[in-house]
Amino acid sequence: MLYALLPGIGPQEMVIIGILGVLLFGKRLPEVGKSLGKGIAEFRRGFSGVEDEIRSINRQVTTTNSSSTRPYTGSSPTASAPAVSNDLAPDPAVPKFEPPTAAPSPRAETASAYDPQPYGD
Repeated sequence: MLYALLPGIGPQEMVIIGILGVLLFGKRLPEVGKSLGKGIAEFRRGFSGVEDEIRSINRQVTTTNSSSTRPYTGSSPTASAPAVSNDLAPDPAVPKFEPPTAAPSPRAETASAYDPQPYGD
């Protein structure tokens, strides 16, 4: 399991780290190991709490999505439904747009796609 946490460390490096730990901590080594174990256990408990919270949020989202994607039942609108305004109806205060009428170009009938200057200039 320790190799999974520290993948680049071989057995020889582990022995050296162990010897350094004994030299540095000596008598306090059991206390250090105990506090390290408590820290790791607390980290795991906190991490599992976060995972549980994420799972509960995912469950809430899936139940909300499944309840909001109900098929259309075709029920008639109720009296409390707001009135829908027709935004496409013309406004009587706005004048109606009339495009300008222009005389056709004299060469419009004779212009072709191969004419280099179809409008005579």
